[in-house]
Amino acid sequence: MGGDTPQKQPLFCLKWPWDVHSNDNPSKPLNSCSSGPPWIFKSFQTIGSLALTLVDSVSKPHTTTPLQFSSGISKSRKITKGLSGEAQGELEQRAFACALANEKDATVIEFYSPKCSLCNSMVDFVGHVENKNSDWLNIVMADAENDKWLPELLHYDIKYVPCFVLLDKHGNALAKTGVPNSRLHVVAGVSHLLKLRRPSRR
Repeated sequence: MGGDTPQKQPLFCLKWPWDVHSNDNPSKPLNSCSSGPPWIFKSFQTIGSLALTLVDSVSKPHTTTPLQFSSGISKSRKITKGLSGEAQGELEQRAFACALANEKDATVIEFYSPKCSLCNSMVDFVGHVENKNSDWLNIVMADAENDKWLPELLHYDIKYVPCFVLLDKHGNALAKTGVPNSRLHVVAGVSHLLKLRRPSRR
């Protein structure tokens, strides 16, 4: 009956989407299943987060914050280096949600790994592409080793990094780059993706 006895952790935990805010009441004890919903429901949670973000962005005046997503791909990648895996995944997914919300002609998701030297060598190139085509193109990053991206890894069948996936303005996948044999091969693949969607006026 002692209040100091630690609660035993269950062998597994089932948590449903409607339980996400079940521990918002501070008078209720925090159970061991409060770390978040199963990965399969995280996309639903992301959609809800997107809706709230859009409402906030419309109802509040625009101010500069540390979580700006329009500061360039190379700068964004530097920002994520000092974050926990949870915070980094959340930041990247919010950037992805905002990219789809602004309805530019195309969005490219760059699936990468922090341990991949080829991925790291692409930072300046991708930043240049993003700046040059910013009027019609979004580029967002997705750490393939972060569990938050597991639904997207499965959906887009990502089996290697770096891998770039081209989406239209509605979020439908159109094409992706092939197995990266070299940096030149990846650059050629990204250039091909851009040609598929570049507006004819350019």
